[in-house]
Amino acid sequence: MIVVRALGVGVALFLIWQAVVFVFAPPAYLLPPPLAVFAALRDRPDLWRVDAVTTLIETVVGLAIGTAVGVTRRVLLPTMIVSQAIPVFAIAPILALWFGFGVTSKVVMATIAIFFPVASAFADGLTRADPGLIDLARLYGAKRRQEVAVIRIPGALPGLITGVRLAAVYAPVGALIGEWVGSTSGLGYAMLFANARSETAVVFAALILIVAMSVLLRAAVDLVTANLAPWAPEIR
Repeated sequence: MIVVRALGVGVALFLIWQAVVFVFAPPAYLLPPPLAVFAALRDRPDLWRVDAVTTLIETVVGLAIGTAVGVTRRVLLPTMIVSQAIPVFAIAPILALWFGFGVTSKVVMATIAIFFPVASAFADGLTRADPGLIDLARLYGAKRRQEVAVIRIPGALPGLITGVRLAAVYAPVGALIGEWVGSTSGLGYAMLFANARSETAVVFAALILIVAMSVLLRAAVDLVTANLAPWAPEIR
């Protein structure tokens, strides 16, 4: 399971981190000791009670909307291609102006960040339908919508699931970028505020929460999609 693997990687990184601090003794404002970061998590409950919850809401809503838009990509494809051609940091200030510093602009940012992984994976799956089944359906007089509903979409579900699982990791990044540009809460806001005050331990604490959020969100997507396409054992 991804949570177990991520936990193993986290323990290994923690040991390396502690070893670097012990051997090289860098200044705390450059690389704080792991215990100082955990102390920041303990002493700043607002990080995980308020800021992490805000970022999580933005991420989950953005993931849901981005997945829906990715599936119905043909309607908004030209606009979304243009948005992807522009660096996300250039889009974020415009979204803040249009939608304000609240949750909406961050949700839109997360949606833009994850649209392409979902749309690309689903489009690829639609084009990889079994030609034999397509020919057979047409031989029996199946209409285009029947071909899509009965053959192409079920065959594309494994690709869609792969895209959603990838998007689950990208979604927090989109929300975070939106918070960096302008917000009043969230882990991105907490990181900027702490960085301005040279509270590096708090920055690392927020980063750990973001990583944990990404892992748990990916695990949740795995759980939800585990039996969505039972005919495709390679995605279980």
